[in-house]
Amino acid sequence: MSSFESQRQESIKKRLTALEKYYHMSSSSSHLLMKPRFDEDKDPPAVTVVLEGRSICQRISLHKHGSYQSLAKALRQMFVDSGDIIDAVNVVVDLSNAVPGHLIAYEDMENDLLLVGDLNWKDFVKVAKRIRILPVKSNSRKGRVENTM
Repeated sequence: MSSFESQRQESIKKRLTALEKYYHMSSSSSHLLMKPRFDEDKDPPAVTVVLEGRSICQRISLHKHGSYQSLAKALRQMFVDSGDIIDAVNVVVDLSNAVPGHLIAYEDMENDLLLVGDLNWKDFVKVAKRIRILPVKSNSRKGRVENTM
């Protein structure tokens, strides 16, 4: 087994252990019943949204959104549109263009930073603890003319 495969398996084991801690595992009959940390009768807690470079954070309730597209629209309204309604009908907002020049990532219960959109929506709502909006670094060598004297 290569070192990459062993690291991958170790990472998977670590995540499964964290998920077991996150959920209360109880056995009933012949199957496991997974219960979230929060009461299902109550809404899950809101998550913090951090836009890198700004000192003030926002909070958003993920359970009020039904999909990534709805979340992308809310983030765009929060950080880009500033409440203005500008051609909202013609603009298709998704995670790639919700906040131009930025990537949208999230922190899970282990504080791992992952890209938003990697999980299905329901699992994302369960495990996301913080949403981080990170600037995309431009290539500093792009357009640079080297001096060849």
